[in-house]
Amino acid sequence: MKRRSGASDMRPLVIGLVNNMPDAALEATERQFQDLLSAASPDREPIIRCFSLKEIERGARARAHMGDRYLDIDRLPFAGLDGLIVTGAEPRAATFDGEIYWNSLARVIDWTQAARTPVVWSCLAAHAAAWRLDAIPRRRLASKLSGVFDLQAAGDHPLLEAVSAPIRSPHSRLNGLDEEDLLAAGYQILTRSDEVGVDAFVKPGPASGLFFQGHPEYDADSLVREYLRDVSRFLLGEQPFHPLQPFGCFDVPTALRLESLAASAQTRRQTGLMPDYYQAVAGSPQSAGWRSWAAQIYRAWLDCVVAAAKPDLSVARQGI
Repeated sequence: MKRRSGASDMRPLVIGLVNNMPDAALEATERQFQDLLSAASPDREPIIRCFSLKEIERGARARAHMGDRYLDIDRLPFAGLDGLIVTGAEPRAATFDGEIYWNSLARVIDWTQAARTPVVWSCLAAHAAAWRLDAIPRRRLASKLSGVFDLQAAGDHPLLEAVSAPIRSPHSRLNGLDEEDLLAAGYQILTRSDEVGVDAFVKPGPASGLFFQGHPEYDADSLVREYLRDVSRFLLGEQPFHPLQPFGCFDVPTALRLESLAASAQTRRQTGLMPDYYQAVAGSPQSAGWRSWAAQIYRAWLDCVVAAAKPDLSVARQGI
């Protein structure tokens, strides 16, 4: 897709980021999306404006970091946004309306439609938007899907025209959307695989939406850090099952060592085992082999953002 010429191409793009990630991942998520957008648009550094849902509880460090840098979602209509990214969050409730932030997230979803704002929905946010817009239910997986997976293009689409790199993406989720449900509601599948099912998909219409069940923005070690977090929760008795290793993240010696540690941990939970886990993963090489694909799909999305951008950003869009 070619970039549109004109005055709106001469100014930086302004992209909103509604960051719903927990405190431990808040700053990393911010940096990951900044790095990804920079890689996707090397000729024009996008400006990111951060937003938060006030219902999400934050610790002192997170609040200090957010300070005046994060705005309430009520400011979305007045922020001069060309596009929006809405992150996932760790699911706490069985249904969306059981999440403490659901009403605010639903308002964000509704606003993107009324304002016709191009938006990327990431992981839980993708599930939430599909539910809010088309009553498509998320389905609980038998176990957490975690790993880096090879994907295939599901068909032709302008967002895939410039893709030349192998399509791979990290996934880390407890729930998923059924492909048949999405197709019946008019969504178009972009990428998928037998292991993960649907990866990326789009909703055609005036408010274009790009949905990811995976996390192309992740760092090389993001899945490893999540695995260690879940191990710690298991050892502390905060979750009932020892986590499975993330697929495709460890070399054979590391995987075998972790299997041995998991067997010991399941026989007798001991928090003193955590240093052994950290030592086991320390020597395992990590690389973000999906970054080329991530930059290409986000560059294609930014092209769509440019095409939809309004030259006069001083005009406030419809309220939230």
